[in-house]
Amino acid sequence: MIMKKTDSRCVLIIAGEASGDAHGAHLIAAMKRRDPKLFFCGIGGKNMKNAGVHIICDAAELSVVGITEVFAKLPGVIRGMASVKRVIKGLRPDLVILIDFPDFNLHVAAAAKKQGIPVLYYISPQLWAWRSGRIHQIRKNVDHMVVILPFEEAFYRKHGVPVTFVGHPLMDAYDGFQASATDADDLPGPVIGLLPGSRRGEVGKNLPEMLAAASILQQKYKDATFLVSVAPSIRPEWVSVLAAPYQGVCRIVPVPGDISAVFEKSRLIIAASGTVTLETAIYGIPMIIVYRVSPVSYLLGRALIRVDHIGLVNIIAGERVVPELVQQDAHPQKIAMAAADLLDHPEKTARIRKKLQQVRKALGGAGAADKTAGIAMDMLGRNYHRQAPTTRIHGQ
Repeated sequence: MIMKKTDSRCVLIIAGEASGDAHGAHLIAAMKRRDPKLFFCGIGGKNMKNAGVHIICDAAELSVVGITEVFAKLPGVIRGMASVKRVIKGLRPDLVILIDFPDFNLHVAAAAKKQGIPVLYYISPQLWAWRSGRIHQIRKNVDHMVVILPFEEAFYRKHGVPVTFVGHPLMDAYDGFQASATDADDLPGPVIGLLPGSRRGEVGKNLPEMLAAASILQQKYKDATFLVSVAPSIRPEWVSVLAAPYQGVCRIVPVPGDISAVFEKSRLIIAASGTVTLETAIYGIPMIIVYRVSPVSYLLGRALIRVDHIGLVNIIAGERVVPELVQQDAHPQKIAMAAADLLDHPEKTARIRKKLQQVRKALGGAGAADKTAGIAMDMLGRNYHRQAPTTRIHGQ
């Protein structure tokens, strides 16, 4: 059952992945500072639930990585979409906020538009990388697109979509941070951070290769330490099982929770492709980007993706600033060779650090959530001339 107070405005907000859940929670907090009476319902995870969202479907039931992997989650996706459509038709929210997750959220946008509900899209689908034809759906069904990457604004303006660049949400967390030498510089051997991802599927594909590479590097760098970041969405016990075969020959330290503990100690990062590469760039740490998906997903991706780089750092820079090892190239020997090349050549890491400073500057300043909240509240104000006809939905 969903209850909505008659004197409060209702926002349906949907985030299908861990990063979107975190960004959604910050946005909700910024909106509640402007109007504490706002009622939020939707799809998200622990962060959004703690921020006060009535969760109608847990994001964990929907999140996938890779093209073919979606079929395993299809029943959950269908249930989630049915719940969302019931809310749209029955509760008639005053605003729909969609966060990334385009294969699901673009369908939600269409359903909301049919009911005359304004749609704010926060964190754009990567149309510039693949499936650019979706721009027609966005132009038809999205009232305002809020983008977080600097080159996206011109793309949407070109296609006639109302758009605002607010800077990257990561800059809120790192406002005022200055990249400097890490604590690891005082240790006898190199500390290397392993960032395998935040979803079980990508961790299962990336971490074993990273750990095998670590065992190779340990032979050359006897005093090396490898810190494995364990995302809140991943069970530490499972990571320990994956790391168990290497514990006798490799100094591996799992680090659950806050990823900043890994950044603060690491001289080099080996990271799965994704937003975490931008966090690494903000810290100014040289990195190697690796990425593995199922063979079918990889082949389909190669046919559809239209960019020269897979890592966001390299895409923003417009050049190959840091090494990328994708699919068959992301095997232990090549990962270890790339890491050793950077560890043994400080002039290369110095050049990378300089380029990463430029990437950080391009991400914009702090305040992404606050700026987006301002846009959302303006849209709510324009739309709130009507009274929602339904205040209760049974069966949620």
